[in-house]
Amino acid sequence: MSKARTIHLPEIGEVLFEKSAKARRINISVKPLKGIRVAVPRGVAFETARQAAQEKADWIKAKQQAVRQIEARHEELRRQPTYISRAAAKGLLLERLRELAERHGFTYNKVFIRNQKTRWGSCSYKHNISLNYKIALLPPELMDYILLHELTHLIHFNHSRQFWQALDRLVGDAKALDARLSTYQALLLQ
Repeated sequence: MSKARTIHLPEIGEVLFEKSAKARRINISVKPLKGIRVAVPRGVAFETARQAAQEKADWIKAKQQAVRQIEARHEELRRQPTYISRAAAKGLLLERLRELAERHGFTYNKVFIRNQKTRWGSCSYKHNISLNYKIALLPPELMDYILLHELTHLIHFNHSRQFWQALDRLVGDAKALDARLSTYQALLLQ
């Protein structure tokens, strides 16, 4: 029995259906540069998954449109000379994080600088902060926004209303900065 099939769905295009031991339900994802993937739990027929995907055609098409914009931005950014060495990025990010933490009274444990394809940063319950080195390529106000976002997670380990209120006190309109940041998502793919 095949573990994967590519099926053409009308109005949507090529869709990869893959059996997954981890999937507990049919899970549809639309990702930049990867396309549409349907995780099919063991015991669920490909035909059942195909029908489920077809029923979600409108949702998939909306996601495809958003993904096309990200892919277009990725192509645009790829043509621009956007490069910084990881060592230079690390120095810049560590220094700015230290400044912001000191200014706003945050204390953290360790900082890791990584090359992630899906995240700008994260914060653990152990007060460790992981940062994507590509943050250093962003405009300064967005770089500060991400750093303050992660520092705020030291107090609020979720995206609750209290988290956004605390972040707003630091950056102004956090949701507006978050929306601006989404236009740079293509940088993560490089």
